[in-house]
Amino acid sequence: MVQSQRMKVANDKASKNVMLRGNVPKSTKPQDEKYPVGPWLLGLFIFVVCGSALFQIIQSIRFG
Repeated sequence: MVQSQRMKVANDKASKNVMLRGNVPKSTKPQDEKYPVGPWLLGLFIFVVCGSALFQIIQSIRFG
């Protein structure tokens, strides 16, 4: 029963695309915007860059 219902839904989606001829989307699923870098890795990168810059400023003030 479930298989025939799934097949009917899939056929309904495909039948809408028959008349589009070349303008059919690659996927019918909504595409989420994905970032190439995860938020943890980006946070780590910002922490390292800002921390090293702050360390360099303190070092140049102390010995400069």
